[in-house]
Amino acid sequence: MTGTAPQAITTSPPPQAEAHRFEVTHVDRDIYTVDIRGHHFQVDQPLEAGGSDLAPTPTELFAASLATCVAFYAGRFLHRHSVNQAGLRVRTEFTMATDRPARVASVHVTIIPPPGLTEQRRAALLAVASRCTVHNTLHQPPEIDIKLAS
Repeated sequence: MTGTAPQAITTSPPPQAEAHRFEVTHVDRDIYTVDIRGHHFQVDQPLEAGGSDLAPTPTELFAASLATCVAFYAGRFLHRHSVNQAGLRVRTEFTMATDRPARVASVHVTIIPPPGLTEQRRAALLAVASRCTVHNTLHQPPEIDIKLAS
């Protein structure tokens, strides 16, 4: 193979995950508006924390994110198995840590399935809903980068 140029070996970089972007804008005092894909909602603080109590707190939305993700996975499971989702509820309770840093210490999520599920279906529902994206993220935390804009 004299006179042939060496062949370059090229490898493709791993595929990049799609970035999901949204913006949070100050409104007044402790009130902020979140704009996600054309949806707008607000966060605030309770009166006793100096807020106006016009919306949930960011921490409440954090717990609600887990609860709604569990509900979504449970609902999809029921739909896949042709079970009516009517009556499906997710009850959630969280407590704050008493030491520093400020954080949520525990979250308790209870799935209330529609009536009439067999024990086997109830166990499968719990297994599926317990593996929702938010729950998985809490068990394998993402890299978080907080910076100031230039």
